Amino acid sequence: MPPKPLEPLAKKLMKAVIALELMGVLGAYGLFLMMNSSRDFRSTVKRRFPSILEVYYKSNEWAGVYGIREGDHEAWSQN
Repeated sequence: MPPKPLEPLAKKLMKAVIALELMGVLGAYGLFLMMNSSRDFRSTVKRRFPSILEVYYKSNEWAGVYGIREGDHEAWSQN
């Protein structure tokens, strides 16, 4: 008896990989939107995941958006 072809399994795995990547991209975009709209959320991220906040600041600086980091540090130092 010949072995079954692996095409159906490969198609299912490829669909799963694409779905996971899409969820990752959408999750990263949602995180960016939340960080971009709320200084309080950025403060929470600073306490829990400072490296993610650094990536957020760097991505904005690479895009030519400056002053967010300085504004946050100024606002947080007043508290």
